[in-house]
Formats: sequence, structure tokens, C-alpha cells
Amino acid sequence: MRYMIVIEKGNTSCGAYVPDLPGCVAVGETEAEVKQLIQEAIEFHLEDLTESGAPIPPSISRRDYVEILGA
Repeated sequence: MRYMIVIEKGNTSCGAYVPDLPGCVAVGETEAEVKQLIQEAIEFHLEDLTESGAPIPPSISRRDYVEILGA
């Protein structure tokens, strides 16, 4: 299963979240670190959902871009 992640770069760190898994977030010092941490967070999140008997949300988010002319 694959989940889309969103990575946001700040001044001193990077954050990541999973739109299809509310509450599943990670923060790291670098993009590489936050990617590893969000993967671990997803695995933990899915394990917790499974153990509690909750349904696993499907991966439905998609990415796309819009072009803004003149900006």
C-alpha cells in the first residue's frame, strides 16, 4: 500500500503529514530524515488501527499542481 505524504520545509526543520491518515505526522531536521520518520509513523499508525479494530483508510489523495500566470 502507498500513501501520499506532504513535506513542508521550515527554517530549521521539515515536517510531513499524510492527508489520508489524520494525525499521522513527523518532524525531522532534513527531508531525508522526515521521510524515514513519516514512513515509521505510517507503519505505527496502521498497526494501531489494526490492533484497535478500526478500518484502514484507503489511499485516495492525489497530487497535482496549478499554474498561476504572472506570479
